[in-house]
Amino acid sequence: MTDTEFSLAELVITACAEAWRNDGEIMATGIGPLPRLGTALAKKTFNPALQTTDGELWYGDDPVPPGGRVGIIEGVGNYARVFDALWGGRRHAMVGPVQLDRFGQANISVIGSHEHPKVAMLGARGFPGNSVYHPNSFFMPSHNARAFVPDEVDFVCMAGYNPDRYLNGKPPKGLDLRIIVSNLAVMDFGGADHAIRVVSLHPGVSFEEVQDNTGFELGKIGNEIPETPAPSASQLTLIAQLDPHNVRSKAFKDNPPGRKG
Repeated sequence: MTDTEFSLAELVITACAEAWRNDGEIMATGIGPLPRLGTALAKKTFNPALQTTDGELWYGDDPVPPGGRVGIIEGVGNYARVFDALWGGRRHAMVGPVQLDRFGQANISVIGSHEHPKVAMLGARGFPGNSVYHPNSFFMPSHNARAFVPDEVDFVCMAGYNPDRYLNGKPPKGLDLRIIVSNLAVMDFGGADHAIRVVSLHPGVSFEEVQDNTGFELGKIGNEIPETPAPSASQLTLIAQLDPHNVRSKAFKDNPPGRKG
C-alpha cells in the first residue's frame, strides 16, 4: 500500500515488469507502450541483464522511450539476431491478443469464422512459432468476456494448454505461458492442468468483478487474493524518465487512477 498517487497505466507498467524479474540475460519484447515500458522498468531496476531494442533495428544501452530514438547503441537487432534469440528460447515476449481463452490460446487473426469473418485483423503472423519456442506473457487492456472468451478463441494463432490440440498427445516442448496483466488483475497459469487463476487484484477491484468479466471460470491463488502492488515513489520517478513523452497517459481512456472507487 502507498499514499502516492498513481495511474492505472503506471500500475500496469509495474505489474508487467514483474514478468521479466527472474529471466536473466534474454531478449525482452513488450508489444505496446505499457508492456514495453515494463521491460524498461525491469531492466533499470531488478534485471539489468535484459536486452531491449528500439523496436526497429538497434539494441540500446538504455531502454528507448516510446516515441523516441536510440542514442548510444549496443548492437544490431536485425531479423537474423532476433530469430537466433527467438528460436533458441532466449526471448520472453508480452503480447496483446484480441482474444484469449482458458487454455491460453490467443487470437489476432479474425473475429468470427475464418471463412466468413466479422472482422479480419493481422493474421496469425509470428504467434504460432513464438508460442512454442520461448516464454510468453499477455497484456489485455480491456478485461471483458469478448476478450476472455468462453470455449476456444475464434481462430487459434498461439498454442496453449489444450490437450485436444496436442500433437501425439504431448504439449509442444517449448510451450511456456507465464502471466496475464489486465486492467483489472494479474493472473497466471498456475492452477490444476495450467488453469488460469487470479494472483492479484488491482486496488479497488473484487474477484467477483473479474469473474463477471471473464467468459470462463477463474481460479484463485488462495482464499485471500493480494492486491497488485502499487508503484513506489522511486518507480514512478523512473517511469516518468523512461516515458518522457507521457505516452502512458493515452493507454486508457481519460487516464484513470490506479486505485478504483
